[in-house]
Amino acid sequence: MLEVKNLSKIFSLSSGREIRAVNGVTLRAEENEILGIVGESGCGKSTLGRLILRLVEPSEGQVFLKGREITHTSRQALRTMRRSMEMIFQNPFASFNPKIRIGGSLSEVCRYYGMNAGESRERIKNLLTDMGMTEDLLYHWPRELSGGQLQRLAIARALLSDPYLIIADEPLSALDVSVQAQLLNLLEDLRRRRSMILVFISHDMTVVEYFCDRVAVMYMGIIMELIPAAELSVNALHPYTRSLRSSAPRLDVFKTPAGEGDAKPLILGGEPPNPLIPIHACPFAPRCPEAMPRCGESRPELREVSDGHWVRCYR
Repeated sequence: MLEVKNLSKIFSLSSGREIRAVNGVTLRAEENEILGIVGESGCGKSTLGRLILRLVEPSEGQVFLKGREITHTSRQALRTMRRSMEMIFQNPFASFNPKIRIGGSLSEVCRYYGMNAGESRERIKNLLTDMGMTEDLLYHWPRELSGGQLQRLAIARALLSDPYLIIADEPLSALDVSVQAQLLNLLEDLRRRRSMILVFISHDMTVVEYFCDRVAVMYMGIIMELIPAAELSVNALHPYTRSLRSSAPRLDVFKTPAGEGDAKPLILGGEPPNPLIPIHACPFAPRCPEAMPRCGESRPELREVSDGHWVRCYR
């Protein structure tokens, strides 16, 4: 359904220097799958999501949807394909026009995709019912609603065109925990009923482990590990993946017997490398507690170590 090949994005600065925000990412997602993308802030997660949808033009690489290459598709042809791919943005307060009522924002999407007034009303009404929301919200201004309500409406807006690919860019980060749980259950229910791909971008390892089918771990624009979510707690191999997981808050940390599991957190020192300086070795080597001399000389390839489990590490 979705295939990304060697996707890269280089941003040029006014000083003449360059930043490689995404560096040769390759991954695939199947129908009815939730693919998580996780990593520290600034690792390129959001840029990757925008590149997949061509909200940002890639510098290198290709993206295929249902076997059709979209990275070099014309703007006119891409417009007809937009109906099949949508994005849920991180900040619900910034993703709605404050000068347009909610009903107008949703109707605008329907008009863009050529729906008539009757079809628009019916589709919006059905989606609000799916979201557990009432039609009176259509007459409100965005500033009159809570973050949870706006994010539900943002999800409804993304589903108006009946897409088979949704990129959710940290959709829970601005919400409290109880609302996060409601939205996760809602997204899971919608994904099952509509048989679509959901690419879920987050920095919360606990949520990703619970919610996703597979997880791609990014560092400095590079995929370091691609692992089934069910194996994160028992078979994460890359030191960066293990450090992210061990730093996530847990309730059972004091109940784990000494020497078992990952009760002892793997704390990383230092900071990520300067993105303005090109790195030809493993970018994680300066912070890695298991680094060898070889790690600072060349970059390891992403290789499959077991079925569906890929790691970029010499060890």
